[in-house]
Amino acid sequence: MEQKSFNEVLQRFREIEFHENFDMIVAIANGGIIPAAILNQRLQTDFQILKINLRDINQKPKYENPQLLAPVGFDFHNKTILLVEDRIKTGATVNFAIGLLQGAAQIKTFVVNGNADYALYNESCFRFPWNI
Repeated sequence: MEQKSFNEVLQRFREIEFHENFDMIVAIANGGIIPAAILNQRLQTDFQILKINLRDINQKPKYENPQLLAPVGFDFHNKTILLVEDRIKTGATVNFAIGLLQGAAQIKTFVVNGNADYALYNESCFRFPWNI
């Protein structure tokens, strides 16, 4: 597994082109917070967090299905949303989040690694440069 440098990953954040104007970035906590914050430096839009958990710190499933840890505390209705996660493995967490955001005008997904509307990488083994 090749470790990506922080600068290399940041360069991909700078270069990715979005085809929508987003009203809101929604980060899936905890993994999506850092990527969403980096994106928000560029997009300068409303920033919200969905507190969802499925896996433990070692990426082992903690629950059978994703769990909402705190109520959705923001208005997303009729908004164009960029839903941000660090990685997509099975898609369970992102699909759960999309279900919670029904009523949004449009939802596009972004991941650092995995298969999404927007992805920086899609590799089987990937280490995030910000993880210690």
